[in-house]
Amino acid sequence: MIRLKRQLRKRLLCGILLLLVGGCSPQIKKPAMPVEISDSFSAAGTAPLPEKWWSAFEDDELDSLIENALTKNFDLQTAWDRLAQTEAIARKNSAILRPQAELEAFFKRSRQENQGLTNYSSLYTLGIAASYEVDLWSKLRSLQNASQLDVEAGRDAVDTAAITLAASIANTWYQLGENKVLVRIAQEQIDANKKVLDIVTVQFRKGMASAADVLRQRQLVASTEARLITAEETVELLQYQLSVLIGKQPVLAWRQTSIDLPDLPPMPEIGIPAEVLQRRPDVRQGYRQIKAADQRLAAAVADQYPRISILANIETSSGTSVHDLFDDWLANLAANAIQPLFDADLRKAEVERQKAIVSERIHIWGQTILYALQDVEAALTRHQQQTQLLENLERQLSLARQTYQQNRESYIKGKVDYIRVLESLQSLQELERNVVRAQSTLIQSRIDLYRSIAGPFDLSRPTLAQTRNSNEAAAASENVTQDE
Repeated sequence: MIRLKRQLRKRLLCGILLLLVGGCSPQIKKPAMPVEISDSFSAAGTAPLPEKWWSAFEDDELDSLIENALTKNFDLQTAWDRLAQTEAIARKNSAILRPQAELEAFFKRSRQENQGLTNYSSLYTLGIAASYEVDLWSKLRSLQNASQLDVEAGRDAVDTAAITLAASIANTWYQLGENKVLVRIAQEQIDANKKVLDIVTVQFRKGMASAADVLRQRQLVASTEARLITAEETVELLQYQLSVLIGKQPVLAWRQTSIDLPDLPPMPEIGIPAEVLQRRPDVRQGYRQIKAADQRLAAAVADQYPRISILANIETSSGTSVHDLFDDWLANLAANAIQPLFDADLRKAEVERQKAIVSERIHIWGQTILYALQDVEAALTRHQQQTQLLENLERQLSLARQTYQQNRESYIKGKVDYIRVLESLQSLQELERNVVRAQSTLIQSRIDLYRSIAGPFDLSRPTLAQTRNSNEAAAASENVTQDE
């Protein structure tokens, strides 16, 4: 009898193995490119693109700011936290592919009164219960694959956040530099306008200028002082913004720091559009989200088919003493098959929902690709146009300086009236400001270009933030793991 039971158990286990080997293996399909892409971009450079692209500016202060922000910025740390949550979910989904076992212990103490006599009895029970679902149609494997793809997409999201953060800091840093230059220019223009005011005042006293000329020049001085106030305000606001980006409270930490607008390095080598799309983490994230959705669709389809579960338990008990607990054992092995019969199209509706999710992910990915290509082309166009505009403004500025000098000298000699001096002075000062703004805009277009073609770079993973209660829970969990 005992031999017969052993043979049956062996046959059952062999059948289980056959089911495991013969189960359908989930195939991860490769999504087709949803849009047509060209073979090249409208422009390209030759300089190699550094992994940490901001180093191309050769600005040590900028390098330090970005490196610190990559470890202290709270938005980036939040992206890491989301990744940790996704990884935990993936581990949970992996666990369902393995057998689950639980230890059960039971003790019961009874007291019975019979004709004045008291009897005590004890019952000890100890058992191990194990369960396992045969992944016959690869439903569980599909869910595990989807979770792993979610993890990879989560890491892509971290890389996207890091690239965006680096670009935000670089843009803010050079905007701060732009407005510091505008502060200096405003101060120089105020001094220049006051000198002209002194000249006009002298001419007025000689009867060679009108009171209106003096008032106009005073107005120009006041308007330049207003520009200085606005530039100083922007300098302070940008310092607050930069402080927050690097994970610090808003402070005026760069009040005395001189920031030069750099000469741009050579244009980077961009590569073909397919290479850029493969490099960009947001495009890769969308690609993996499609594959994850496809795996969940496979799991929904498999959920319509029969399920087979294996149950096993070993139990021992003693009604007298704990020392006799291991003398008598009872082992059971059972298989359970469940076939969905009628669910009012619940599972079918879930399949249709997953199909719609796959379609949605494909369309989102297609739009992401188009936005990525637009980012590159827009940055290239903006860079090219701003380069030409800056060259034009610099030529205008050179001519405006010559015009102002001649009008100023002619005015002192009484050859021209004040209006011509005022017009040439206003034109000169406006061009001085426009040249600085164009330089800053050109730098920002280069930053946008770097951001649009950049790939991931090495990041240090931060530790999870914890409250006091979570610290205690983590310590308890670690102790349990060590005991095991």
